[in-house]
Amino acid sequence: MDNGFDWNRMRGFLAVAETGSYSAAARQLGLTQPTLGRQIAALEDALGLSLFLREGRGQRLTEQGASLLIHARAMGEAADRVALAASGQTQGLTGRVRITASDLMSAVRVPAVLRRIRDLAPQLEVEVVAANDIRNLNRREADIAVRHQRPDQPNLIARRLPDGEARLFASPDYLARYPAITTADDLKSHDFISYGC
Repeated sequence: MDNGFDWNRMRGFLAVAETGSYSAAARQLGLTQPTLGRQIAALEDALGLSLFLREGRGQRLTEQGASLLIHARAMGEAADRVALAASGQTQGLTGRVRITASDLMSAVRVPAVLRRIRDLAPQLEVEVVAANDIRNLNRREADIAVRHQRPDQPNLIARRLPDGEARLFASPDYLARYPAITTADDLKSHDFISYGC
């Protein structure tokens, strides 16, 4: 294992993990795909781990890669805070930012984000628009949108958020009346009560 550490390699790993492909990550970082590929290969060599598996036209994290991703995200967030502090903007960010997310995301995930924003930029005013429709960022209906699908407007910057967990519950009576769920396709024949999202 190489004792040296190169943040650019880890940044490349983080971008590939979040976008799911070398090409999308290279565009996000302003690199060529071969350069990014070399950075990932060098990181894997330095760590002695295999981080990605090719899956169709994209990349899927290995178990070791998924484990490393938690730490890479923390490093990325720390790097963002250092950049803000170094530029003297942490206390100087002012104005209003409108964030839109579904009702469920607004209630469950957004509050933790708001706490971090308050710590980093206490003068910033954040408005949360809890709505299950998709607001148009190009028309300034919101500044930031948390969505369950990739945006199709080419001029927007998108970043994949960590996967979440969901659980399904049913009464014994319901399960007795319907066939057992053994595959994802089985879910198509079942009834659901859920938040609109």
